[in-house]
Amino acid sequence: MSQKPQPHLTGGQVKSFVHFIGICGVGMGALAIMMKKKGYRVTGSDVGFYPPISTHLKEHGIEYYAGWHTKKMGTPDLVVVGNVASSENPEWQFVQENKIPFVSYPELVARELVRKNSIVCAGTYGKTSTSALLSWILINAGLKPAYMFGGLSQTPALASDDLGGKWSVLEGDEYKTARWDNGPKFSHYSPTHLLLTAVQWDHADVYPTEESYFEAFEKLIASIPKDGLLVVSEQAISVIPVKLVLDPDRGTKISDPKGQIPASAGMTNKIVTYGQSPKCDYRYSDVVQTKNGLEFDIHLIPNTYHLKTNLIGDFQAENICGAFALACAIGIAPKKIIASIKSFHGIKRRLEKRGTTKTGAAVIDDIAHSPAKAKSVLETLKQTYKPVIPVKLVLDPDRGTKISDLKRQIPASAGMTNGKIYCVFEPNSGNRKFETQTGYDHAFDNADEIIIPRLTKLKNDAEFMSGAQLTEIIQKTNPNAKYIDSDDELVRYLQQKTRTSDVVVFCGSHGFRGMIEELIRRQILRFAQDDNSIISLRQ
Repeated sequence: MSQKPQPHLTGGQVKSFVHFIGICGVGMGALAIMMKKKGYRVTGSDVGFYPPISTHLKEHGIEYYAGWHTKKMGTPDLVVVGNVASSENPEWQFVQENKIPFVSYPELVARELVRKNSIVCAGTYGKTSTSALLSWILINAGLKPAYMFGGLSQTPALASDDLGGKWSVLEGDEYKTARWDNGPKFSHYSPTHLLLTAVQWDHADVYPTEESYFEAFEKLIASIPKDGLLVVSEQAISVIPVKLVLDPDRGTKISDPKGQIPASAGMTNKIVTYGQSPKCDYRYSDVVQTKNGLEFDIHLIPNTYHLKTNLIGDFQAENICGAFALACAIGIAPKKIIASIKSFHGIKRRLEKRGTTKTGAAVIDDIAHSPAKAKSVLETLKQTYKPVIPVKLVLDPDRGTKISDLKRQIPASAGMTNGKIYCVFEPNSGNRKFETQTGYDHAFDNADEIIIPRLTKLKNDAEFMSGAQLTEIIQKTNPNAKYIDSDDELVRYLQQKTRTSDVVVFCGSHGFRGMIEELIRRQILRFAQDDNSIISLRQ
């Protein structure tokens, strides 16, 4: 690609014209609203428009249309090109042919949101939750941050905004920037403060080897300035070949005996660790998980802080601990941090309870698009919905009594029928690559049944696992996997099989084509029929 034409934009009274190709994505829609608030004329196009993004766009007076139409687009001063725009996209072709200035999503974020104090949250897991939580903490602390994260939240309500302060909080995604830029998105964000969560090989379509994946994070660490801050999980330290060495004369620095990262990583910046190990600077412990949320302690010698949150999943204790550590390190009072954590409602599609089936089974939605992420979700659901107590309760059929056995642990519901976990799983394209097969071994051990739905059609479908092939791979370690390629049949199957004590979890980055809504809607229909209401809904 030839050198890109550079944009020259003005806001305020002289409104430059910005068009978004792919405006109905969570991040793109929020950026569009932010640009509108800054005084630009903003329009957008996308394949389709759905609430809540379409509602937000309409409320802010942003013009948009479905499909790709060069005449409707006009001639913008700048075009923001989303990854939804393929090489055959007519609007994208028009932009290139007419030399209209364009940027990728991360380039616009870097230009409009990155501040002198740039907090970036990166890692395979937890980056969306921690960036949203840190944004909320800084807002409540009065720091008026510019921020961006890739999820839907109520706290804060928009996924991106610029409140005018000297701090920015950005989700640092490792996926490629754009079709013309294979570098990670976080390479544009110039972190002065980096929160690095857990790291595990992902996105095999961009990073064909584990080494190449870890290298991207090593370079990110190396980019932190010498007076910067690295808050890093104990898990990340264990897998990335970067040693943390305390130099008593110069302070804490990063060194790499193998010489695998740039020399600038041997810096005098501050390193803060977090996790469950007593060696961590910030240690969390005594995690108690219920269906209503979490309670746990964070220890920073000599202090111990007790935290409560309505978030589900004991892994959230680690995410919160990392955000707590970074917020403390930049000078926010623990009392204010704890209050923000308590009022934080989390991110949609992160163990989000959407409703129940007509039989009363809980329906959970999660963005887990890889076997490793699905495994984490299933472990959490097993702990939450199938708790274990340190007493074995056995029903004596002759006497009807219960016998205690203090030496074993079995589910608290012993003597009764245990609920089942049904997992509907669709991986992203990277985890449909044949080289990722070994990652599926035992990933679904905590699911009683795994259902692979009709998978999203890809451009080069033959290069990726089909639904039937993926099912066979999972069956190697869990025989209870099945492939159902009809959405209606899948919904009917779950309605017939599930019971009140069961859980249905949909794991994947796609929207499941309305199956979740249909599963829940039939529950609403049942209530309507019980009330003798007349309702016309497709069965």
